[in-house]
Amino acid sequence: MKVAAMKVAAVKVAIQGELGSFSHEAAEQMVPRCSVVSCARSAEVFDRVEKGSVAAAVIPIENSLAGTVAEHADLLVARDVFIQGEFLLRIVHNVIAAPGVKLSAVRRVLSHPVALDQCRDFFRHHTNIEPVPFYDTAGSVKHVVAENLPDAAGIAGRHAAREYSGKILQTGVEDDKRNFTRFFLIRKARPQRTGTRQKESDASAPPYQRLIPPGANKTSIAYKLKNQPGALFKSLSVFALRDISLSKIESRPMRGRPWEYVFYVDFLRGDDEPARNALRHLGEVAEFVKVLGIYPAA
Repeated sequence: MKVAAMKVAAVKVAIQGELGSFSHEAAEQMVPRCSVVSCARSAEVFDRVEKGSVAAAVIPIENSLAGTVAEHADLLVARDVFIQGEFLLRIVHNVIAAPGVKLSAVRRVLSHPVALDQCRDFFRHHTNIEPVPFYDTAGSVKHVVAENLPDAAGIAGRHAAREYSGKILQTGVEDDKRNFTRFFLIRKARPQRTGTRQKESDASAPPYQRLIPPGANKTSIAYKLKNQPGALFKSLSVFALRDISLSKIESRPMRGRPWEYVFYVDFLRGDDEPARNALRHLGEVAEFVKVLGIYPAA
């Protein structure tokens, strides 16, 4: 007797932006064979993760040229999510138009302002082409192809050309060939299950313990310092005293509290005793500490 093969639904992963974007490409790299859910706003991405309508989300957190994606950094602190992985994507910008359009006919190129800014040399060598800001890289290709614009193109990745059947007129138009974007894979930070027979070691573990993936060797945290002399020095010393290497430190204004700042730190340790001791020590000198994620370094 033949048994019908059971179809397994693809894991839903949310991204901000249109299908065919760099976030789409990163999501397929981080979660192979996933079903990508496009969201118009970053807040919607985090809403979907928290509500459980998607299993995870892939968000850009930092570009090697443009710096931190401020809105996503703020949302990581404000929302109930946990970072489980990171991925570095090489950003290659391409000029993409509707089929049949030639580069000589293009008079304007649409794309996200950050992408346009990363392609200054292209516009310097094509003075007859006007850069036009658009809401999204992939969205610009979607627009010029859907409208069959004869004198316009978009700047985006190859994924966008495939997604919307666009024609690549020129590839690799970014100024800096070492242009990378760092992406995070985030999931809902569920509270740890409790029960009458829970082990004492489990009860004392932090709520994110079971969300830490195998091979995790990097931690991202956010903390706010008390307004005391030497507070920043004391906060950094908790890592130095334990020979824990920091790969990033950055401060950002705290929403709703003018002239107060949150420090974002990445350090190169997983969930081990030195890291746990450092975080406990940090809690003694900081107003609050939030572990944003513990994950394998890219």
